[in-house]
Amino acid sequence: MTLLWLAFAVLLLPALWLMVAPLRRAAALRAAQRDFETQDRTAEQNVAIYQRRLASLEAARDRGEIDAPRFEEDRLELERSLLDDTAALERPPLKAAAAGKLLVPVLMVALVAASVVWYRLEGAEGDLALYRVQQEVAADPEASLPMLVQRLEEQAARQPDNPNVWRSLFPLYRDSGRVAEADAALSRLLELEGRRPWLLAELAQLRYFAADRELTEGVQALVDEALAADPGQPTVLGMLGIEAFENGDYQAAIDNWRRAIAGMDDPASAEALRQGIQVARQRLSQTEETAGAEGPGIRVRVSLAPALADRVADDTAVFVVARDLAGELPPLAVARTTVGELPLTLTLDDGDAMAPMARLSQVEQARLVVRVSESGQAGPRPGDLFGRHEVVAVGATDGEPVEVVVDRVVE
Repeated sequence: MTLLWLAFAVLLLPALWLMVAPLRRAAALRAAQRDFETQDRTAEQNVAIYQRRLASLEAARDRGEIDAPRFEEDRLELERSLLDDTAALERPPLKAAAAGKLLVPVLMVALVAASVVWYRLEGAEGDLALYRVQQEVAADPEASLPMLVQRLEEQAARQPDNPNVWRSLFPLYRDSGRVAEADAALSRLLELEGRRPWLLAELAQLRYFAADRELTEGVQALVDEALAADPGQPTVLGMLGIEAFENGDYQAAIDNWRRAIAGMDDPASAEALRQGIQVARQRLSQTEETAGAEGPGIRVRVSLAPALADRVADDTAVFVVARDLAGELPPLAVARTTVGELPLTLTLDDGDAMAPMARLSQVEQARLVVRVSESGQAGPRPGDLFGRHEVVAVGATDGEPVEVVVDRVVE
């Protein structure tokens, strides 16, 4: 930073020299002006011209060419013209060569002060400090990511209103798993730069993954705000594609990812989404192949134990899953409902298969697991409720249903 201020000083020197230069020439200019005024003969020439014209008028009067009133009128006009020319030649007295010299240093100080204040207000001193820190860490062979984060945090403490500091810190926090700090950095950016769609999208995505890929109310609010300002916001659309894919809505995932690619500038991210679209198309094709395929199945009656009824809300997701006894295949059939629908009787068959290579019609017996998931995910999590039936025959679906009671808690 010292070099920067020295550079500013060097740039100011020519301006200060231009302000001092007139003082150095003041004495010579005054002497030249005084000599000019001393040698000026314009007034004498005007008087001579007046006298010649007056003599001409008198001669004309004596010859009888003009009468006395006309002579007096022309003479007065000559006198007025002489007075006007003489008044225009009057000059104020010359000031001393050193007059006003005290004003110059005052202006010089004012120029320097104004330059410093202007740079403090409008300059990029903070960004230069940030750049210097990044270059120093990059040039240090022993530097590490924690060291860079620490140096940037020091800059954030010194210049908390500089958005470039928080913009540099956010990806470092995010990539190192410091979700709370990354969230705080993005929130600070929103305060400084306003609720820009890309910032809202980054915050929504961060909180979505922090909530274990759950589209919470807070995340949904950020998504709605970002899409209202920018319907083609690629980060939000990519995240919605992930949510749709994990919920088995492959067509929605494809649609969201295609719209996201249209607004992306990063070729690597766009290529990743294209690969995701290919997988989603395969899953969609497999789902369409198994749609409407019934075959042998299992009728299930699902209920919730009264002792656990107060632990979950009516809109909590309930997954009814049939698996092979050995546990070697993917789920053979999956159905989803909610706690509010219980008790419920439903039928699992090949139409509920997740993949064509794993269907209920391929086995003679299966085991049933019913899971109440507050997270909305089918995988078990601590606090989830569940019930099971270990061995169930796969066959006709018009008999008595198999009873499965959700009466246990995942530890």
